[in-house]
Amino acid sequence: MSTLSPLYPYPLWPVGSPSDSSRTMPALTVATYLIPSVPTFSFLISLLIAPLIGSFLGVLIYRIPRSLPVGMARSRCDTCKTLLKPINLLPILSYVFQRGRCARCSAPIGRFHVGVELAAVLVPLSLAATAFLQTAYYPAVFFWADCVLGWVLLALAWIDIDCLHLPDLLTLPLILAGLALSLPDAAPGLPPTLTDRIIGVVLGWAAFTLLDLIYRATRKRRGLGGGDAKLFAAGGAWLGAEALPSIALIAAIIGLTAALATSLCGKTLSTKTRLPFGPCLALAIWLCVLAGT
Repeated sequence: MSTLSPLYPYPLWPVGSPSDSSRTMPALTVATYLIPSVPTFSFLISLLIAPLIGSFLGVLIYRIPRSLPVGMARSRCDTCKTLLKPINLLPILSYVFQRGRCARCSAPIGRFHVGVELAAVLVPLSLAATAFLQTAYYPAVFFWADCVLGWVLLALAWIDIDCLHLPDLLTLPLILAGLALSLPDAAPGLPPTLTDRIIGVVLGWAAFTLLDLIYRATRKRRGLGGGDAKLFAAGGAWLGAEALPSIALIAAIIGLTAALATSLCGKTLSTKTRLPFGPCLALAIWLCVLAGT
């Protein structure tokens, strides 16, 4: 008998019942699990590639808002503009071995890239940790899907903090990927269904768009960007319409807490202060995912 979370309605299979013939997923054995929740091979591979993914996310975070080419232009030192060799691009390790300085000009290397690489490692680690705490089977297809979701949310949150912008290049594919999870080959017969996800996308986008229209009509300026509506819609695509109230509530609490902390740190806030809401939404979506992992 599968257990469904109200926040994340994917099936959680209790440990000790791998032979239940009523499941639509293939039978899984405890021997294939490391902790015993996440498939061992998937977990180890995710930890190995996470720094590489983080390195690529760093490129996206820096180049997309600046309209720079993502795949063609090679990385250079920000100070001396020297092209970086492959040995200088090893995630985390190159920063440690070079002691945080350029191998050519010895200029300090910003901690941005290594920060993104370390944050990317936290994505599979947090998934594995919550799966372990809930002692539930975690099918590899959902583990990898959630890793992708976490990495894209990381990039979106970082970009919004830096540039107050949520690029369509990341939000729209995230919506399509969430809808694709309902395809029969990805998750045969498992909720949320395609209908639930489509309703989640429409309601998520419409709710934030309507809220922005009301705010503009009363305050004569924008309150929420179009990217926030698309990110909220992406949450509906991945978790279904029933998760939208939870996402909105958690995001609002995070946003209010962040605003209060900013004010306590001495920064003056007013009704005209622009604060990024994308990170709040991204974290809320991720917490809802972890709640049902």
